[in-house]
Amino acid sequence: MSTDRETILARVHGALAPLTKRAPLPAWDTELAVMRRLVAQRDPWELFCERHTAVNGLNVDSAALLASWLREQQHLHGYCDPALWPQLAPHFGSDFNVETVFDRARVDEYLFGITAATGAIAETGTLILTDRDTTNRLAALTPWVHVAVLARASIFADLQQAVAVLGDDPNIIWCTGPSKTADVEGILIEGVHGPGVQIALLLG
Repeated sequence: MSTDRETILARVHGALAPLTKRAPLPAWDTELAVMRRLVAQRDPWELFCERHTAVNGLNVDSAALLASWLREQQHLHGYCDPALWPQLAPHFGSDFNVETVFDRARVDEYLFGITAATGAIAETGTLILTDRDTTNRLAALTPWVHVAVLARASIFADLQQAVAVLGDDPNIIWCTGPSKTADVEGILIEGVHGPGVQIALLLG
């Protein structure tokens, strides 16, 4: 028996099937990247941290610091990408309960989710999540705290550079700080449609 989701997606796929030719990506003038010289003169991680902090993101450059922060906040139960956990586990004590399988039926129990980021954009302080690299999208978007694990080599200078190497992944999420909305009386509220705390963890 198919679920409602499968029924809807089947209709979408059926409607798209005859459309063999998709619209091309828009062309842009590379000279319009006005910040390129500024970005090129800065350490990518340093600039990313500056921009990410400006949008209320948090940045840590060691697993030990991450574990310490989570402990201070009493966020002791969460999910971690199974491929990342062996590297992180030595820094988490027995007081933590970290699962490597995300149970959709217990989505509200996870206080944090640790997943791999595909990359980041130094110019804007944006983290990039994709279906290719993010083991579980719910684990990245539903816990109050999301930790995106980042490699220095995957920090792009600007949006143009990032788009050029992302390929054709159909589901790319751009996270510029915690989830935000201001559609209720123009008051900015964080953590409504996604994590209330966005952390970038640099490893390697």
